Amino acid sequence: MLLAIPLLIIPFALYNLAMTGLFGDGGAAVLDSEVMAVNMLSGTTWTMAFGDLLILIALVLLFVEILKATRPGSRALLDHMLSMVLFVVFLVEFLLVQGAATQIFFILMTITFIDVIAGFAVSIRTASRDLSIGL
Repeated sequence: MLLAIPLLIIPFALYNLAMTGLFGDGGAAVLDSEVMAVNMLSGTTWTMAFGDLLILIALVLLFVEILKATRPGSRALLDHMLSMVLFVVFLVEFLLVQGAATQIFFILMTITFIDVIAGFAVSIRTASRDLSIGL
């Protein structure tokens, strides 16, 4: 049952915790706070903001979610349904909550949408291969 929980709930929770002030002052300004800086060989400094880190985490988790979609069984159906619920929650929060009207949240919501569509597409594709026609 725990394996059916969509992993993309992690960036969703981190974003909402950041908006409430757990990682600093709260609000959209926390998304621009610098997480790390690396001096490059070219002499410039590459910085990663908290919002960028959330997107990176979401992309890694999207990869894992697509791998989870390839497993057969009834657990995959529950996983797809919960992913769809998470996307709807993302969409409702994006439309109704002032702190969610940011580019970072929109990209996270798009990643969740891709998870929903890819999960159903992979499941349909693998299910069509499992169907034997009696040859």
